[in-house]
Amino acid sequence: MGVIVQRKERRLRLRRLDEVPEGKAYMNPTTMAELGITSAIEVVIAGKKKLYFESRPNDKVPQNEVWCNTDELKTQGVADNTIATVRARQVVGSV
Repeated sequence: MGVIVQRKERRLRLRRLDEVPEGKAYMNPTTMAELGITSAIEVVIAGKKKLYFESRPNDKVPQNEVWCNTDELKTQGVADNTIATVRARQVVGSV
Protein backbone atom coordinates (compact mmCIF):
# COMPACT_ATOMS: atom_id res chain seq x y z
CA MET A 1 0.00 0.00 0.00
CA GLY A 2 1.12 3.55 -0.71
CA VAL A 3 1.89 6.14 1.90
CA ILE A 4 -0.54 9.05 2.05
CA VAL A 5 1.26 12.36 2.44
CA GLN A 6 -0.82 15.26 3.75
CA ARG A 7 -0.04 18.47 1.89
CA LYS A 8 0.03 21.64 3.97
CA GLU A 9 -2.46 24.29 2.90
CA ARG A 10 -3.51 27.78 3.91
CA ARG A 11 -6.31 30.20 3.13
CA LEU A 12 -4.78 33.15 1.29
CA ARG A 13 -6.10 36.18 -0.61
CA LEU A 14 -5.83 36.18 -4.40
CA ARG A 15 -4.87 39.60 -5.71
CA ARG A 16 -5.06 40.75 -9.34
CA LEU A 17 -1.94 42.47 -10.69
CA ASP A 18 -1.16 43.32 -14.31
CA GLU A 19 2.61 42.92 -13.71
CA VAL A 20 2.26 39.15 -13.12
CA PRO A 21 2.66 37.07 -16.32
CA GLU A 22 -0.17 34.68 -17.24
CA GLY A 23 0.18 31.21 -15.76
CA LYS A 24 2.41 32.49 -12.95
CA ALA A 25 1.71 33.43 -9.33
CA TYR A 26 3.92 35.47 -7.01
CA MET A 27 4.09 34.42 -3.36
CA ASN A 28 6.03 35.42 -0.27
CA PRO A 29 9.12 33.15 0.04
CA THR A 30 8.35 32.46 3.73
CA THR A 31 4.83 31.28 2.88
CA MET A 32 6.19 29.10 0.07
CA ALA A 33 8.66 27.43 2.45
CA GLU A 34 5.97 26.93 5.11
CA LEU A 35 3.68 25.17 2.61
CA GLY A 36 6.50 23.19 0.97
CA ILE A 37 5.95 24.88 -2.40
CA THR A 38 8.86 24.62 -4.84
CA SER A 39 7.48 25.24 -8.33
CA ALA A 40 3.69 24.99 -8.71
CA ILE A 41 0.55 25.65 -6.67
CA GLU A 42 -3.03 24.46 -6.66
CA VAL A 43 -5.63 27.10 -5.79
CA VAL A 44 -9.11 25.94 -4.73
CA ILE A 45 -11.90 28.52 -4.58
CA ALA A 46 -15.01 27.70 -2.52
CA GLY A 47 -14.17 23.99 -2.76
CA LYS A 48 -15.27 23.93 -6.40
CA LYS A 49 -13.00 25.78 -8.80
CA LYS A 50 -9.38 24.60 -9.11
CA LEU A 51 -6.67 26.69 -10.74
CA TYR A 52 -3.01 25.83 -11.23
CA PHE A 53 -0.10 28.29 -11.40
CA GLU A 54 3.67 28.18 -11.59
CA SER A 55 4.79 29.89 -8.39
CA ARG A 56 7.60 32.41 -8.07
CA PRO A 57 8.99 33.89 -4.83
CA ASN A 58 8.66 37.67 -4.45
CA ASP A 59 9.61 39.55 -1.25
CA LYS A 60 7.08 42.33 -1.99
CA VAL A 61 4.11 39.96 -1.60
CA PRO A 62 2.53 39.98 1.89
CA GLN A 63 2.53 36.55 3.63
CA ASN A 64 -1.27 36.24 3.40
CA GLU A 65 -1.55 36.98 -0.35
CA VAL A 66 -0.94 35.38 -3.75
CA TRP A 67 -0.53 37.72 -6.72
CA CYS A 68 -1.91 36.51 -10.07
CA ASN A 69 -2.46 37.99 -13.54
CA THR A 70 -5.49 40.32 -13.74
CA ASP A 71 -6.82 39.09 -17.10
CA GLU A 72 -6.39 35.42 -16.19
CA LEU A 73 -8.38 35.77 -12.95
CA LYS A 74 -11.09 37.80 -14.75
CA THR A 75 -11.38 35.08 -17.40
CA GLN A 76 -11.80 32.47 -14.65
CA GLY A 77 -14.43 34.62 -12.88
CA VAL A 78 -12.31 35.25 -9.79
CA ALA A 79 -12.70 38.61 -8.05
CA ASP A 80 -9.84 40.60 -6.54
CA ASN A 81 -9.30 39.82 -2.82
CA THR A 82 -10.96 36.39 -3.10
CA ILE A 83 -9.95 34.01 -0.30
CA ALA A 84 -8.84 30.59 -1.56
CA THR A 85 -7.11 27.48 -0.27
CA VAL A 86 -3.53 27.33 -1.58
CA ARG A 87 -1.26 24.28 -1.47
CA ALA A 88 1.63 22.75 -3.40
CA ARG A 89 0.51 21.12 -6.63
CA GLN A 90 0.49 17.35 -6.29
CA VAL A 91 2.95 15.64 -8.58
CA VAL A 92 1.72 12.32 -9.89
CA GLY A 93 4.67 10.11 -10.66
CA SER A 94 5.25 6.48 -11.48
CA VAL A 95 6.22 4.12 -8.69
